[in-house]
Amino acid sequence: QVQLVESGGGLVQAGGSLRLSCAASGRTFSTSIMAWFRQVPGKEREVVAIINLTGKSTYYPDSVKGRFTISRDNAKNTVYLQIYSLEPEDTAVYYCAAGRGGTNLKNYDYWGQGTQVTVSS
Repeated sequence: QVQLVESGGGLVQAGGSLRLSCAASGRTFSTSIMAWFRQVPGKEREVVAIINLTGKSTYYPDSVKGRFTISRDNAKNTVYLQIYSLEPEDTAVYYCAAGRGGTNLKNYDYWGQGTQVTVSS
């Protein structure tokens, strides 16, 4: 079992940066592929970053590649999402998830409660 708690969201001006954190409790963090998703009301939840067990392999969709960086610290049971050059289109609730990997939401068994990121223009 893994419990996930996100933090670091907030209101930011366009062009700014933000770092989201996701603290995990439970013994399976180090054996879980971690991911960040985001969701806008009325739209499907979409993946924005995935990181493998060791942290040496990552995936980003084209929409965020170059602006988002995912990392993990297995000693601290924490995964991070650094976001640069924020755009109003990045406004969403951001969720971290733990699971088997891939872009399909169904591959992730554990989810945090989400943290709101709002980017003003």
